[in-house]
Amino acid sequence: MRQRVLYLIKFYLLTVLIFIIAKVVFMLCNATDHPFAAGDVADVIRSGLSLDLSTALYLIIIPFLATMISVWWQGKVLLNVLRIYYLIIAIALALAFVADTSLYPFWGFKLNASVMQYLEQPEGITASVSWGYLLIRLLLIVVVALVICKLYSYLLPGKNGNRRITETIVYVVMMPLMVIGIRGGLGESTTNIGQVFFSQNQFLNHSAVNPVFSFLSSFGHTSDEVEGYDFFDAAECERIIVGAYTTESIDCDTLLTTDRPNVVVILLESCGAVFTELGGRTDIMPNLNSLFKEGVFFTRCYANSWRTDRGTLCTLSGYPSFPASSVMKMPEKSRTMPSIAKTLQAEGYSTTYLYGGDINFTNMKGYLIGTGWQRLISMDDYSSEERKTAQWGVRDDITFGTLTSLIEAADKSKPFLIGYSTLSSHEPWDVPLQKLDDEIENAFCYLDQCIGDFINRLKASEAWDNTLVILLPDHSISHKGMDNTNPLKNQIPMLWLGGVVKEPRRIETICNQTDLAATLLGQMHLPHDDFQFSRDVLSKTYQKPFAVHNYNNAQLMIDSTGYILYDFDASMFIVEKSNESERMERLNKAILQVTATDLKQR
Repeated sequence: MRQRVLYLIKFYLLTVLIFIIAKVVFMLCNATDHPFAAGDVADVIRSGLSLDLSTALYLIIIPFLATMISVWWQGKVLLNVLRIYYLIIAIALALAFVADTSLYPFWGFKLNASVMQYLEQPEGITASVSWGYLLIRLLLIVVVALVICKLYSYLLPGKNGNRRITETIVYVVMMPLMVIGIRGGLGESTTNIGQVFFSQNQFLNHSAVNPVFSFLSSFGHTSDEVEGYDFFDAAECERIIVGAYTTESIDCDTLLTTDRPNVVVILLESCGAVFTELGGRTDIMPNLNSLFKEGVFFTRCYANSWRTDRGTLCTLSGYPSFPASSVMKMPEKSRTMPSIAKTLQAEGYSTTYLYGGDINFTNMKGYLIGTGWQRLISMDDYSSEERKTAQWGVRDDITFGTLTSLIEAADKSKPFLIGYSTLSSHEPWDVPLQKLDDEIENAFCYLDQCIGDFINRLKASEAWDNTLVILLPDHSISHKGMDNTNPLKNQIPMLWLGGVVKEPRRIETICNQTDLAATLLGQMHLPHDDFQFSRDVLSKTYQKPFAVHNYNNAQLMIDSTGYILYDFDASMFIVEKSNESERMERLNKAILQVTATDLKQR
């Protein structure tokens, strides 16, 4: 009996040790953007140990059952089962560790089930990074898996003794103890990610989180359905959210010289305020910084979410995002969304959408067609040589040229709406420009060059006089260690340009990209009641300015009192920079509940 129990103890301790080593490697690999002190490593290990212990208990279930069976029956079958199991968990752990460490610089959060959504369309992954990058990661997975498997292979249970009844009783007693250990004790709360958070430094909190636990625990709220946002009874929820979303445009400031301009909406890939003068940078995007002085510049606009599929829908449909689900990837739901295109099409506008990448990615094509975009131009409409100019598809200088041609060739007897998503300012940052040493900053410098060339050409054309160009990023990115605890990370510049703009203005009001729809339609004196979560920020009805940003089951809220970051997994504040944080938390939850209810009813 002792040999068998000792085997289980060794297996358990080895698994925990592997988790600890993985934490240290994770921290070291991300140390460039997230520097830490030596003492932080011990704090991370100590704080994350509870999740490691719980996850290790999950992994020991098969060895536990095998050794329990071996009390009464031994044979090579059980040993072979254990050897196969060692291989399976070695591969699983290697995948988790390498994926977690590799994705963190891009995503800024721990591995979770959202990765499965992107594996459905692997071309997006291969476009984001080079084949060399992927091959190195695959090699690392193989090496790590082999090392882990070899370590486990030294562990095999001892032979049968002669005290079968006693040993069986011991195993039966151990079962509930294991369940309690997995659960995290006998208290009301069970083991969860939030219990390992210990620092105001979010990177250290994330380092403490076991990626295997994070991945498995996220399945419950990362899906094609929006669940788990039932915080209040209906009446209380309505009371909390009253006045938060107004659908009227009353006594608005007038920004335009006409209420029927041609409209061009350009979604700038990942172009956060951090790369502009708002982030204190004048060298990365000088053209855009200069254009801020020529148009209507919304200086305190924030992205609703962190991915293109979410940000695109938020912008074009004025519909809030969710922390762990993508509405665009729900075909039966996304086609029911209100849309700027649908509204303007009803007013006689032609509608065209341009994207140099794979328009089928994340159900973008289905969403666009279902929401009023009559003509779609994508990577498939370019030559094979043009499609090879960037890993994501056709690079921006080419598609900006297409956009210019569309505007210049448009039927002058009919107003038009053109939507356009850029793509070159996306990892792997492969652009035909080498001006700045930092590859990310250099990619945005290239985007800025494309913007400048496009605006200069448009100004020289007849189309300029009756055109409104709206520049608005789909989302932002983490750069040089800036994470979601800093509101600047999710701040995005929104700029209205064109011959129809009355005069340069700076709008300092806090708003979201979802507010574009109501604000634009309000300027055009068109109804926008169906955009129930979009607010006209120029209307006298806009009395409670705030912005929200959702990511990875967490939500940032900003208003005049400051900002908070609330984690729904942890059920706790990560950041409290407001003297009204409790009110903001309740409003956060009410918004999610109301939007989730609305989506379920569509």
